Formats: sequence, C-alpha cells, structure tokens
Amino acid sequence: MTSIEDRGVEQLRDHVAEQLTRARARSRQLTDAVDEHDLVRQHSKLMSPLVWDLAHIGNQEELWLVRDVGGREPVRSDIDELYDAFKHARAARPELPLLGPAEARKYVGEVRDKVFDVLETSPLEGSRLVDGGFAFGMIVQHEQQHDETMLATHQLRVGAPVLDAPPPPPGAPLPHAEAFVPAGPFTMGTSTEAWALDNERPAHHASTEAYFIDTAPVTNAQYAAFVDAGGYSRPELWSDAGYAHVRTASLRAPRFWEKQDGQWFRTAFGVTAPIVPDEPVVHVCQYEAEAYARWVGKRLPTEVEWEKAARWDPDTGRSRRYPWGDGEPTERHANLGQRHLSPAPVGAYPEGASPLGVHQLIGDVWEWTSSDFRGYTGFEVFPYAEYSQVFFGADYKVLRGGSFGTDPSAVRATFRNWDYPIRRQIFAGFRCARDAHRADLV
Repeated sequence: MTSIEDRGVEQLRDHVAEQLTRARARSRQLTDAVDEHDLVRQHSKLMSPLVWDLAHIGNQEELWLVRDVGGREPVRSDIDELYDAFKHARAARPELPLLGPAEARKYVGEVRDKVFDVLETSPLEGSRLVDGGFAFGMIVQHEQQHDETMLATHQLRVGAPVLDAPPPPPGAPLPHAEAFVPAGPFTMGTSTEAWALDNERPAHHASTEAYFIDTAPVTNAQYAAFVDAGGYSRPELWSDAGYAHVRTASLRAPRFWEKQDGQWFRTAFGVTAPIVPDEPVVHVCQYEAEAYARWVGKRLPTEVEWEKAARWDPDTGRSRRYPWGDGEPTERHANLGQRHLSPAPVGAYPEGASPLGVHQLIGDVWEWTSSDFRGYTGFEVFPYAEYSQVFFGADYKVLRGGSFGTDPSAVRATFRNWDYPIRRQIFAGFRCARDAHRADLV
C-alpha cells in the first residue's frame, strides 16, 4: 500500500479527505447513539460529557486548520477557553456553559466545511506544519483519539446497550508462549513517518540485553487464576505504591468484573456475560499488571523491549513500520477501529505477527510497559508543548500498541500512549517479559 510519503499532492488530498470523513462518521456514530440527556451528562468524573468531546474536536480543528493553516476568520473564538483541555479539569466540565447538542453539531459541521475549503487550496508542502499533510493528519488522529475516549465513556455509561458490532474472529493456539529476542541494537522511533507525532521522533539507535517476551497478551483466564489465588491480598507481589492503591481503591479484580456463583463475569457496553477465557484481559491498571507479572516470575517489558519485539526484523536488521511489515493495517492484521467491541482471542490474527513470532502487538489492548514517559534524545517540541512535553516524567507510564477502540490512523509501531499507573477505564492490558539468563541461551 502506498505510504503517505509516496503520494502525489492530489492523492494526498484525497487521502486526507477520506480520513477526515471517516473520523467524523465515527464521532457521529458515538454521539448519535445516545439521547440528549446522555450527551450532556457526566458518566464518570474521569470523563467529559460526550457533548464536550464533540465540540472540543471541532474547536481543535478550527484552531489548527481553519485559523493556522487556512488563515481564515474564526468561526467561534468565543468558545476557545471552554474547550481548552488544560484550563478545565474533566470533573468540572459539566458546570461550564457548554454548547448544547444541536449547537455543537452545527458548530463542528461549519468548521468541517471550512476545513474542506482549506484542504482544496493548501499546497500540502512548503512548511513543516503542512508538509505531507501533517496538520491535517494531526487533527485526524486527534479526533480518532477522542473517539476512543468517547468509546471509553460509553463503557462507563449505565443503561441499555446502544452500540453494536460483530464478534471478533476466533483464536487459535500459538506454537510458543514466549519469543526470544537477542541482545543488540535496533532503530527505535521515526524521522520519516509523515504523520508521526513529536514524541515518536527522532529515529535513534536503542539497544537491549537478551530477553524473552510473551507471544500474546495475558488472557482473562490467566489473570483470573491470579485473582483466585489471592493476588490482590499479597503485598509482596505489589510495589509499595501499587499496594497502597489496592487498599485505598479496594481493588479486587479488573474493572467491570464481578463474580457470580463462582464464575467471573464482565460487563462491556451494557452487556454482562462470562469472561471469555482466551481474550486478553482489559481494564487493568499498571500496578495490577506489575503484580501479575511478579506472580508468574516475570516483569513488564520496557518500552524499548516492546518496540524491538514489534519492529525489529532479524533477517534484515531493519525496523518495520508495523510488526507484519510496512503496509497499513487491515482487518487481517489487527483488531482496530471499533470493528469489534472487545479484544479478540489470542491467535486471531496470525498475519499480524512480528518476525519473531509475537502476536497481537497492534490492536486489542493497549499494553502497559514499565517505562516512564520521557522524550527521546533529540526530542523537539512540534507543534505545541501541550501535546507531549508537559506530560514527561515519572508520573506517567507508557502504553503501546493500541486497542480494539483505536483507529489505524492513530496507532503505529512507533506510537506512544501514556497515562497514570492507576488508570483502569482505558482499554489497557499487558504482556510479560523476562530476562534471558545464560542457561536459556545454551
């Protein structure tokens, strides 16, 4: 498939228009699925009202594409502060004089009309902001990221189901539980991916010691064994901060799990059903992932280890764009884009495996790593510090790979997500790793 870098200007223009249209269709689906009461109410203090997300999507699009790229007059400069994510905490947003559902829909429609006018006249080259359609791609990714956030809000919503999707494909046994990754360097990050964001840059050499990484994410059945073995009441398995959080938050199992007559059930998008044993566990925080890994005698992979397992091709020595190669994800490669409303069972995407035989690195569940979120050596803020730089530090842990709710436009093998280690409302799971000792190499 043609990469963004290889497209002619008119092809690029068509590609941008298709991506913008696809993202907006998903935003409409997520907001049209509920009534006005559900649009304006706050389903969790962790999340914004859905109507705030919708108008915020339009406001960011207006700021960057209508005003900055297009040089056009503002559509609604009077609402900029209302939809500035850094000025109002999520818990306080319902108290703001937000646009109502009809007004928000009208606003985002007006902005989009102007954006298409800008797209028709932009040369898509000549400055870093527009080269390769970057600013448009940034806004596509921003909308899709908020669509995933809105999907998480739907998961927190109480009431009858309003979303529907077919089940994921069946799984299949994997030939190995772990993959060996030899010591040595590889190229991490990117300097060439046109729509890559600043924290993915620059490409640089990184190195690892030899290690093993699980060929699949930890499953519901595996995690249930940890819960049933009393894992949440064994402080020696947890970091000090993790166990303090377990006690403060009264954690007993993954979020949305409940035991009925000796069997674990999970509620997903309004439907309660027994856990599917071979699906990756989802809605666990980083502390829970760490404790499970310690219970099985392993650890979480570092971010460097995760990316090497996902990208490095031992036959060529180069780093791929995706585990399976350089082509864009398809439904044969990964569970992405809200195509399904759950992770797929282990082994469901054999065509998406990496050269080392590691499966489902892209899609299904965001995967916690042990790494703090920091800039790479040579990091440069672009186009604004509030996208990445203000989050750098030990407070945030890196997640990789995307989830079933992540759009293909908003995830790559270099893409970096981050969150507090206590977060459980996101579609996050994990896989384990372990050091390779001398006895393993004989």
